[in-house]
Amino acid sequence: MNLENLSKNKKLALSIAFDAIGILTIFDIIWAPASGYLMSKMYKGTRGKVAGVVSFIEEIIPGLDIIPTFTIMWVLTYVFQKAEETIEV
Repeated sequence: MNLENLSKNKKLALSIAFDAIGILTIFDIIWAPASGYLMSKMYKGTRGKVAGVVSFIEEIIPGLDIIPTFTIMWVLTYVFQKAEETIEV
């Protein structure tokens, strides 16, 4: 499954699901690397890699599991994203 090419609504649904898994899981040592990998696959480029590292750190540190990292990344990508300027020739 290619996570980069999903529609923004499917990415939102997956983000909420992954955040719920992160909150509910007690095996952070297993979920932390998985969440970092999934985050880097959902969002391409440097932004996705940085988000993957942040997601890993957030999941591995006890007590920070309540932060919805995937959903925050979705909001930053699709709500606060600057519109690309088009130049007409």
